[in-house]
Amino acid sequence: MSDTANSLAGKTLFITGASRGIGEAIAVRAARDGANVVIAAKTNRPHPKLPGTIHTAAEAVEAAGGKALPLVVDVRDEEAVEAAMAQAAEHFGGIDILVNNASAIFLAGTMETPMKRVDLMFNVNVRATYMCSQKALPYLLKSDNPHILNLAPPLNMAPHWFAKHTAYTIAKYGMSMCVLGMAEEFRERGVAVNALWPRTVIATAAINMIDGVKTEYCRKPEILSDAAHCILTTPSRELTGQFILDDEILAKHGVTDLDAYAVSPGQPLLPDLFLD
Repeated sequence: MSDTANSLAGKTLFITGASRGIGEAIAVRAARDGANVVIAAKTNRPHPKLPGTIHTAAEAVEAAGGKALPLVVDVRDEEAVEAAMAQAAEHFGGIDILVNNASAIFLAGTMETPMKRVDLMFNVNVRATYMCSQKALPYLLKSDNPHILNLAPPLNMAPHWFAKHTAYTIAKYGMSMCVLGMAEEFRERGVAVNALWPRTVIATAAINMIDGVKTEYCRKPEILSDAAHCILTTPSRELTGQFILDDEILAKHGVTDLDAYAVSPGQPLLPDLFLD
């Protein structure tokens, strides 16, 4: 555990969708500093197709040196989110950081996307990001270095990013627009609101949704957890309203050799969506 400015020691992070993948990786990286992590996700019991539960993620956090509070939270449920925030703040004495990581994906054209999928993506990506931010802000405003970090892409209005999956693009850009608006709204009050997005596709369960993507052409979630760590340890008044790519923030912190993050070093890497 470190007391340096580059540490999350003693900070409390509330991370949505943290039972696996990128959310869990961000949780474990923070735990290595001695952070408190709220694992807010739906998966209480093992999923038939997906690895990880809030309990396995909590175990990983504790093993890494942090303190964990696993909470079953459906981020679409306002009462559940409010209750989870209150419980987290009471348990750890406040909330310093919100990571809006929970996301739903369905990559299909307009006529091939069922409305239940549209509703899911809009509710989980846009509404839940907005709502979790709203419910966390009363606690964040009491923190000495408050951050909201959305796992969301830069706003790229090139039509080809809409054409193949309009609903998903709108839903992810909704998360990005929350950054744009809230960063400016809370700039004077010192709450940083930023977006983080990977340069390349990340090897998570979600990549099964993308045709033709093989894990060996991806990077590991740890590149995002290290990038998130760089953002979240920066003074909130010095970095807000930014759309940050993982490799760019790492380079600013002196990390330019990214081979360790590759699933198969030396293989060509697939660029992620929304990046030209």
